[in-house]
Amino acid sequence: MDMSDATRLEPTTPRGVVRHHEPMAKHVSWRAGGKARVFFRPADLADLQAFLASQPAGEPVLFVGLGSNLLVRDGGFDGTVVFTHHALTGIEAAPPLGPKLIFIAGAGVPAPHLARFVARHAGAGAEWMAGVPGTVGGALAMNAGCYGGETWNHVVSVRTIDRRGVLRTRTAEDYEIGYRHVAARGGVTEWFVGGTFAFDPGDEAEALARMKALLVKRVATQPLSQPNAGSVFRNPPGDHAARLIEACGLKGYAFGGAQVSNRHSNFIVNRGCATAADIEAVIEHVQATVKRMTGVDLVREVRIVGEKGGANG
Repeated sequence: MDMSDATRLEPTTPRGVVRHHEPMAKHVSWRAGGKARVFFRPADLADLQAFLASQPAGEPVLFVGLGSNLLVRDGGFDGTVVFTHHALTGIEAAPPLGPKLIFIAGAGVPAPHLARFVARHAGAGAEWMAGVPGTVGGALAMNAGCYGGETWNHVVSVRTIDRRGVLRTRTAEDYEIGYRHVAARGGVTEWFVGGTFAFDPGDEAEALARMKALLVKRVATQPLSQPNAGSVFRNPPGDHAARLIEACGLKGYAFGGAQVSNRHSNFIVNRGCATAADIEAVIEHVQATVKRMTGVDLVREVRIVGEKGGANG
């Protein structure tokens, strides 16, 4: 269903932050990579609409939240990067839908913030989101999940924006949704600017306690003290990427400043001086070795964009 709730806005001068040749290493959790030709953080949704309406039709556009699932190659991104974090924010409780509690969140809201908001408003089932190192928009874009939960299991509807700045409300029927995969039917190009989510009623204290236990587990099992992008590969059906990587003797494998984590084999860490090329080389080596030794094709969760080569701009 295509429900447009706004018309194209006339271009205006952006009220948000615009910068040129912005180092993306400052904005991605790997702390590596090249520059974006244009950096834009909108003042609000209307500002984003007007900005997109002003862009040439062929301008490459990349939406980024916390940059936790992204590698920008050293040659940089020759286009516009729209940052939703600190921009498309806001969470609210909406009227219940039958037995479900309903919550609305902007794409720039960190997923852990939504988890805590749901718990503190007597909701249950969002606790796993406390372990997602990204925003609501990123979680919607990849059907993020952990500890048994998945984003689109809770989606009532989403709000999107297209290249002309037109807003639409869509439902799950408009997407092909799978494990760490979301694709718009018909190949339309739109980005998530918010979502409406449904959760079961619950007890605040119990939900916060479950959240705390999951975070303790996360700290104990993940290399949170080193720059990383979370899980690099999807788990193959019936198996775990980390088990396969470790079974192939790749735990601790390093190239340049990048290394397969000694704490969790499905994480690649920046040891402090990694380039994007170092990280990509480790990703490719892991994929090739696991394929050669086990026959399994590991599929990346992380997105790689931009041009190879030295820093641009």
